Amino acid sequence: MDQQSQLALILGPDPIPFETLVSHLMSSSNEQRSHAEALFNLCKQSDPDALCLRLAHLLQVCTQPEIRAMAAILLRKLLTRDDSYIWPRLNISTQSSLKSVLLSQIQVETTKNLSKKLCDTVAELASSILPENGWPELLPFMFQCVSSDSPKLQESAFLIFAQLSQYIGDVLTPFIKDLHTVFLRCLSESSNADVKIAALNAVINFIQCLTSSSDRDRFQDLLPAMMRTLTEALNNGNEATAQEALELLIELAGTEPRFLRRQLVDVVGSMLQIAEAESLEEGTRHLAIEFVVTLAEARERAPGMMRKLPQFISRLFAILMRMLLDIEDDAAWHTAESEDEDAGETSNYSVGQECLDRLAISLGGNTIVPVASEQLPAYLAASEWQKHHAALIALAQIAEGCAKVMIKNLEQVVSMVLNSFHDSHPRVRWAAINAIGQLSTDLGPDLQNQYHQRVLPALAGAMDDFQNPRVQHSLLSPEPNNIQYLFNNDLILKLSVDMPGVVLVAHAASAVLNFSENCTPEILTPYLDGIVSKLLVLLQNGKQMVQEGALTALASVADSSQEHFQKYYDAVMPYLKAILVNPTDKSNRMLRAKSLECISLVGMAVGKEKFRDDAKQVMEVLMSLQGSQMETDDPTTSYMLQAWARLCKCLGQDFLPYMSVVMPPLLQSAQLKPDVTITSADSDNDIEDSDDESMETITLGDKRIGIKTSVLEEKATACNMLCCYADELKEGFFPWIDQVAPTLVPLLKFYFHEEVRKAAVSAMPELLRSAKLAVEKGMAQGRNETYVKQLSDYIIPALVEALHKEPDTEICASMLDALNECIQISGPLLDESQVRSIVDEIKQVITASASRKRERAERAKAEDFDAEEGELIKEENEQEEEVFDQVGEILGTLVKTFKASFLPFFDELSSYLTPMWGKDKTAEERRIAICIFDDVAEQCREAAIKYYDTYLPFILEACNDENPDVRQAAVYGLGVCTEFGGPVFKPLVGEALSRLNAVIRHPNALQPENVMAYDNAVSALGKICLFHRDSIDAAQIVPAWLNCLPIKGDLIEAKVVHEQLCSMVERSDSEVLGPNHQYLPKIVAVFAEVKFSSCSIKFVLTNCCLCLNCLF
Repeated sequence: MDQQSQLALILGPDPIPFETLVSHLMSSSNEQRSHAEALFNLCKQSDPDALCLRLAHLLQVCTQPEIRAMAAILLRKLLTRDDSYIWPRLNISTQSSLKSVLLSQIQVETTKNLSKKLCDTVAELASSILPENGWPELLPFMFQCVSSDSPKLQESAFLIFAQLSQYIGDVLTPFIKDLHTVFLRCLSESSNADVKIAALNAVINFIQCLTSSSDRDRFQDLLPAMMRTLTEALNNGNEATAQEALELLIELAGTEPRFLRRQLVDVVGSMLQIAEAESLEEGTRHLAIEFVVTLAEARERAPGMMRKLPQFISRLFAILMRMLLDIEDDAAWHTAESEDEDAGETSNYSVGQECLDRLAISLGGNTIVPVASEQLPAYLAASEWQKHHAALIALAQIAEGCAKVMIKNLEQVVSMVLNSFHDSHPRVRWAAINAIGQLSTDLGPDLQNQYHQRVLPALAGAMDDFQNPRVQHSLLSPEPNNIQYLFNNDLILKLSVDMPGVVLVAHAASAVLNFSENCTPEILTPYLDGIVSKLLVLLQNGKQMVQEGALTALASVADSSQEHFQKYYDAVMPYLKAILVNPTDKSNRMLRAKSLECISLVGMAVGKEKFRDDAKQVMEVLMSLQGSQMETDDPTTSYMLQAWARLCKCLGQDFLPYMSVVMPPLLQSAQLKPDVTITSADSDNDIEDSDDESMETITLGDKRIGIKTSVLEEKATACNMLCCYADELKEGFFPWIDQVAPTLVPLLKFYFHEEVRKAAVSAMPELLRSAKLAVEKGMAQGRNETYVKQLSDYIIPALVEALHKEPDTEICASMLDALNECIQISGPLLDESQVRSIVDEIKQVITASASRKRERAERAKAEDFDAEEGELIKEENEQEEEVFDQVGEILGTLVKTFKASFLPFFDELSSYLTPMWGKDKTAEERRIAICIFDDVAEQCREAAIKYYDTYLPFILEACNDENPDVRQAAVYGLGVCTEFGGPVFKPLVGEALSRLNAVIRHPNALQPENVMAYDNAVSALGKICLFHRDSIDAAQIVPAWLNCLPIKGDLIEAKVVHEQLCSMVERSDSEVLGPNHQYLPKIVAVFAEVKFSSCSIKFVLTNCCLCLNCLF
C-alpha cells in the first residue's frame, strides 16, 4: 500500500488505523516506530486539521490510558510554538473544536497522570494564543475551576496557572488581585494536599514573573500559608508532598530570596528544625538544608542577607558537622584498590561535605571561620575517631571559600592538621593528609612559603608507612636488569605493608602533588633528595593505587623544580620508561597513562639536551600505542594527547617530523560532537539514574538535558593541544592550518564547555601568526599574502560575532585580547567593513560592561549589603576592568595600524569613551581612557590636534591624580601633545609646567610606585625644553630638567631622554651646558651613571661616549 493510501486509511472514518498508528509511535521496535513517525509527519504536512481532530477524538473516546496520554503528548508537540507549530495552519472550526475538547477533557479526565498532560497541552497552546486574546474563554474557565468544590479541577487550574506564569506572566499580571485571593484561599482553606502543592507551585511561579517589587510584596501575607503547606505535610507523615513543597521553596529561595526577607527568621528556623529532625527521611532533611544553602548562595539578589543571621549559620554548621559523623569504618576502605574508594561514606556525609564547601564560598571567611573556630576544637578533643575525621574534612571543605581569613591564621590551621598525622586511626590520618593537600591548593602559595619546613617533612613521613631501606637503596642505584625485574607484571617486588598504609601512602603522594604545584624551585630544592627517593620507593609498591599516586607526585615535583630535577633524571627515567613499556593489560592502563604524563613533564623540566635521547625512545612507544587499537575508554588516549604537546614544547622544531602521526587523532578528538540527551523534566526515564558518572544533567524549563562530560573534556584537551602546537611550532604548523581553522573557529561559540571556547579563542592569533610567518619565510607551499588575508577574513569576523554572544566576562576579556593580537598580525589587511564591525562590537562591549557595573552598584545599595559582599563586588569589577583594558588595547592597535584614517571611527566612539574620564570612574578606567587619547595624539599627530580642546583639560587635571598609573598616562600624553601640538599647545605650556613640576617634586616621587610617573614627567619636561623653548625661561627650566637625570624606571622613556641629552650636548646647547659650561660635571655624572648602570639603559652608551669625547 502506497503512502497516500495509508494516509487515507489512517485519517478515514474508521478510528482503529489511527489508534494503531499512535500505539506504534510508542513501539520498542525501532523499525515500527520509525515507520509510524514517517506516517505521522506525512499526516501533519498533508492534513493537519484531520490529524488534530483525530488526536482530540482519541482523548475523548479511547479506553486505553496510555493511548490517551500519547495523544495528549502529540497534541502538545503540535501546538507548541517551535518548528512543528501548526496552529496558524488550522481552520477556525478546528481551532475552536480543539479548545473546546481540551477544556471539557480537563473536567472529565480521571487519570491523574493524563490530567497533568492535558494541563501541559492547554498551557502550551495558551502561551501562544492568549497574548493575542486568542482564547478568551480560558481564564474565566480557570477561575471557575479554582472556585469550584472539585479538588481535581482546582489542581488542574493551578497547574495551568503555574505554567502560564512561566511562559506569559505579563498576561496574568492584570489579574493580580484575583489571583492573590484564590491563592490565599486555597493555601489556607484547602484540605487536599495535591491542591495545596499545585497552588504553591502556581504562587511561586507567579511571584517570580512579577517584575515590580511592590507587586511581589502584595503576596507577603501568603508566606505563612505557603510554609504551612510544608509543615502540614510533615505533620501528616506525607513526606513525598513535603519534599515537593521543599523543592518549590528552594526554587523561590534561589530566584526571589528578598521575598523571604521579612519572615526570614521564621522560615530559616523552620528549615533548620526539619534538618535537625532525625526521625524524618534523609531526603527531606537534605532538601531543608539545600533551601538554607541556596538562600546563602543567592547573593546577587540578596547580598549579605544570610550573614545577618549568625545564630542560624552556627546552627547549620553544627548540623553539617553532625552529618560528617555518619561514616563507618568499612573494611572495604582499608582494602581499596582505587584512591576514589568511598566505602563507609553515606549520603549524609556527602551532603554535609558538599554543603560546607558551598556555604563557605557563598558566605566567606569572616562569617564561617569564627563559627568553625568555635565548633571544631571540641571535635578534635573528642575521643571518637569520627569527630577527628569530621573536623579535618570540614577544614578542607571550607578552605576555598575562607582562604583570605584562614591565611591570617595559618599557624593555628597548620598545627591543627599536622597534629593529626600521627593519629592512631588510619582514616583520621587520611583526612589529615587530605586536608594538607586541599589547603596547599586553596591557601597556596602562602602555606608553602611559610610552612614548607613543617609540611614537607610531615608528608615525607606519611610516605614512610612501609619503607624498606634495602629496597630504597636498590631503587636509587638502578641496574638495567633490576629494572626489568621490578616491573615485570608477574614479578613486581612486593613490599610488606598493611592495607591502611597503602591508602594513606597513596594519598600522601597526592598531597605532595598539591603542595608542590604552588612551590617555587627555591623552596622545593632542599627537600628533593628525600621526596624523590621516597617516591621512587613507592613506585615499586605492589599496589597500583600507590604507584599511580607516586607517578603523579613525581611529575608535579619535576614540573615545579624545573632544571633542579636534572640531578635525579638518570635515576628516575629508566623506571618511568619501564612502566611505560611493560604494563599491557587493561588493569594497568591508568598506570601506563600516568607514566606517560610523568615522562613528558620530567622531559620539559630537564630540557631538550638532557631528554633528547630518551625522547626518541618514548616517541617510538607513543607511535606504537597510537597505531594500536585502543578501547574507547582507555585513559591513555587523553594522556597521550597532552604528552605529545609537552614533547613538542620540549623539542621545539625537532618535533615537526612527528606531526603527521600526532595530528589525525588530535583533530578527531577536537571534532567530537557533544553527547547530549534531552528528555522531558518529568520523564520517567531519568538521566540522573544513569550509572555513567561522566553524565551531568541540567533542567531548563520542562526539559532535562544530559551531557557526557568525558567527551567534552577530551575535546577541550585536544583543542588546547592544537593551540599549543600552533604556538610552539609557529610557521612549522602551516601545513595543518587548513584543517585546524575550520575545526576551531566554530568552537568560539561552543557553549557546552568553557575550556573548549577558551582554547579556540587562544588559537586564533596563533593560526594567523603561523600563516603570516610561513608566507614571509617562503614556507607556505606557494601561498602568498592573499592566503593570510583569506584566513584573517575567516577568523576575525568569527571572533567578533562570538564576542557579541559571549556570556562569560573572563572569556570576553580573552576574546578581546585574541582579537587585538589578530589585528596586530593582520594589520592593513583589514578592510573598512571589518573595522566597522569591530568598532560596533566595542560599543556593545562597553555598553554591556557598564550595565553590569550598574547592576553591581544596585546590589551595593541593598539593605543587607556588607563588607564581605563589597569584597566580592570589588573582585567582579576588577575583572570588568580587564575588559576595559583590552578595549583600550584594541583601539590603540587600530589607531597605530590605520592612523588618521581611523579618526572617523574614533569620533563615533567618543560618546562611549568620554564618560570613562569622570571622577566617579575607577582609576583603571580613567587610565585606559587617557591611554586611548595618548595613542590617537601620538599616531595621528597633526590630524589629532582638533581633539586637544576636548581632551587636554582632562589630561592636565589627571597629571595630579592620586593614582600613579593615571598620572603616568597623563604626563605621557602631555609629552606627546608637547611634541606634536605646535602652536595649539603653546598657550598651555605654563600650566603644563606647573602640573609636571608637581609630579617631579612630589616628596615620594622616586618611590617604586611613583617612579614611572616621575620618569614620564621628566620626559615630557624635556620635550617642552625641546619644542617650546621660546615659551619658557630656558635658563631655569633646562637645568631643572638636567637635574632630574638620569631616569631609570621607564626604560623606553630613559632612551628618549638620554638620547635627547646627547643631541643637545652634540650641538653645544648653551642652556644645557650652562654659562662657562658650569653644568658639565652634572652631564658627565649622568653619562657615567648611564654607562655603569646595571639596568638596561646602556643602549645609549655609545652616544654617551661620543658626547663625552665631544666635550673633552
